[in-house]
Amino acid sequence: MPPLEVLYEDNHLIAIAKPADLPTMGVSDGEESAVTQVKAYLKEKYDKPGNVFLGVVSRLDRMVTGVLIFARTSKAAKRLSEQFRARSTEKTYRAIVSGTGVVETGTLRDWIRKDEKNHRMVASRNQVGDGQKAELEIDSVEEAQRGYLLKIKLITGRKHQIRVQLASRRLPILGDRKYGSPDPFPEGIALHAAQLVLQHPVTRQNLTISSPIPSSWRKFL
Repeated sequence: MPPLEVLYEDNHLIAIAKPADLPTMGVSDGEESAVTQVKAYLKEKYDKPGNVFLGVVSRLDRMVTGVLIFARTSKAAKRLSEQFRARSTEKTYRAIVSGTGVVETGTLRDWIRKDEKNHRMVASRNQVGDGQKAELEIDSVEEAQRGYLLKIKLITGRKHQIRVQLASRRLPILGDRKYGSPDPFPEGIALHAAQLVLQHPVTRQNLTISSPIPSSWRKFL
């Protein structure tokens, strides 16, 4: 696992560039995660005794890279969580897709629900059962070596949302075998949380945190 890359840090919050194949939180005892890595970093840097507080206010899928933010105090955790719930943050992603679907700029709207039998999310154009509304906006489309490079603004924050909305239009993300991509990808899948804009939980100033596209993407662009 690569060393921790800190993008922003102050007394109230910390943001890292999450690598691929690292869960936000551990799914079993002893498993390494972004949480355990950041806690260990803070404990060593500030020589903190005992347990280190770290508030999980947002998550990235295990195979997704990019900006991941945590709160360092309970007050910051509460205020940041409120921003994510209210959708007042701005989240920009980059993705490389291939497939037979038509790629266009504009808003994608679907209803997403869990397929318990197959352990995955599914999208439909109309509400079905307990489906949740999912929206994203494709801001730009560029040709890539194998498919298209997209710039995506996430409007809602559903589980696997970008992955399943694109796959349902026959545009799976490179490397995302769970949602139908036959293409190999060197690290994780070709989905990257490139930028997060939010209000600082204490100063109330707008804060923009960015993470460059991983170097492993170069030969695909």
